[in-house]
Amino acid sequence: MPNAAIDRDTVHTLSEACAEDGERFRSVATRLLKEQKRLLSFYNQNLPAVDAQTGEVSLYLFSVVVRIFDQMGGRLSKVNGREINAAAARVKGAVDQVLPFDDGFPDRVRAQDWRAQPHILDEALHALFERDEDEIKEAEVDVDPVKAGTIFMMLWVATEALDASWRPPASFTGV
Repeated sequence: MPNAAIDRDTVHTLSEACAEDGERFRSVATRLLKEQKRLLSFYNQNLPAVDAQTGEVSLYLFSVVVRIFDQMGGRLSKVNGREINAAAARVKGAVDQVLPFDDGFPDRVRAQDWRAQPHILDEALHALFERDEDEIKEAEVDVDPVKAGTIFMMLWVATEALDASWRPPASFTGV
């Protein structure tokens, strides 16, 4: 059973802080990814070949997801193979209900009310599918919808696995 959800405003604030921290975030992300080697390895092995820019976007988003859990406090253990397999099976069970990677994809994903940390996933959906033209121009990276969908599905597995290995602080009540 997933942990209580981190509220939307907190997720957005923590996500934006990653972007604003630039080089400082890069060093934090490197440390966090080393701590989650098994999950990163699964993520990289199951992500199809992408160009360098798309790969950077993917790794950045993955790092942001890990960082959000890290910043919430409590205890974030190293994700193990059992947690990855369970998360992958849950997400795989939803594939037929959420595909294809078209304009309706985000709404079909949001209809899956069992998702762990839905606000983290909504932030990823926004970054990959729901940005307006100004945001795309500012970021200068527009990811093909099929690649964006594949990246999102891997982020979904990662979020499920991280949630399973995260023990929030005692004071955390969630949404």
